Amino acid sequence: MTDATHLPDVHLRGVLADRDAWSAELCSMDRAVQLVGRRSDLLLLREAFYGSTRFDEFVRRTGLSEPVVAARLRRLVAAGLLVRVPYREAGERERLGYALTPMGDELLGPVVGLLRWGDRWLAPDGPPIVLEHSGCGAAVDVTIRCAAGHTVGAGGIDARVGPGVDRPHRGRAVPGDA
Repeated sequence: MTDATHLPDVHLRGVLADRDAWSAELCSMDRAVQLVGRRSDLLLLREAFYGSTRFDEFVRRTGLSEPVVAARLRRLVAAGLLVRVPYREAGERERLGYALTPMGDELLGPVVGLLRWGDRWLAPDGPPIVLEHSGCGAAVDVTIRCAAGHTVGAGGIDARVGPGVDRPHRGRAVPGDA
């Protein structure tokens, strides 16, 4: 497809070039979506990034039911994205809240990327929330860069078999389906 609305595809290299010669059974994207691909997961992560730490805040801020929030928070904790942290209000018993772990914190880019995508394509009147760098006031955006710092689009990416594929799978499965 070469019309003006289609961006270049990721270039599949080596054994990946023959799309019928391999499957994406080890796909890291599939694994990530299985873990955080539900609306409730993303809303809870959004609220954690916005500073929510307490169960009642998550319920109130997401509009999700208490049973759904409880189940999803348990799953996010078990997966290592959130950790339970003790807190105590004056004169109250100790309770447990939630905080992002380093693993959860690394989801900031995808969460902001999804928010910015929604701002661009699904918010005809403009973004309901604008994210700005607290250091300089410039708008925050998500950009894909190579390790050398170059901005990269889909047409500038080569996908190759990575080290996450063991020998028996080489040529049949890849760790990510770009």
